[in-house]
Amino acid sequence: MDTNEDWIDDVEAQRRQKDRYFGEDHRSPIPEDERAAFDGLDYFAVDPAYRFEVELDAYDEPEPVVVGTSTDGEQEYLAWGEFTVEIGGERVAITAYKGDPDGDRLWVPFRDATSGAETYGAGRYLDLEPERHRTDAGTWILDFDEAYNPTCAYSDRYECPLPPTENWLEVRIEAGEKNFEH
Repeated sequence: MDTNEDWIDDVEAQRRQKDRYFGEDHRSPIPEDERAAFDGLDYFAVDPAYRFEVELDAYDEPEPVVVGTSTDGEQEYLAWGEFTVEIGGERVAITAYKGDPDGDRLWVPFRDATSGAETYGAGRYLDLEPERHRTDAGTWILDFDEAYNPTCAYSDRYECPLPPTENWLEVRIEAGEKNFEH
């Protein structure tokens, strides 16, 4: 496992890389006419209180879930399992999904008590890649410092899945990306 300092450096390096991509790449979700003025995204400070090494309580039979989108559409995912962590002294359960039942990647969309104020109103996402987020012991690293806004937070030309209501958390998650100010 990384030391705390290595982990913080990694998160900050990921943020710098994303800021460069958003400001310079032609595929950036930032509208082209706003890129010249773009000077980076706003983030909460990296905080180890929002980083967990936790078991996934995988469902015996993953259920298909239809998720609404930002453009009133629908997308289907499989509810794959649940993580349980403690945030601010409260026990919090959050569902992980898969878009591809044969894939290894987990998607964790959520809203929390910062949504619509400090963070994007529709919610944020975590992507869990086994190579980066799965430990040798089989647990997962659930790091809300990596929480990011969906592309529709930057432009209405995107369709984004919305977090299902079971992932509307009552706690404040003061980690990851903050609201994007146009």
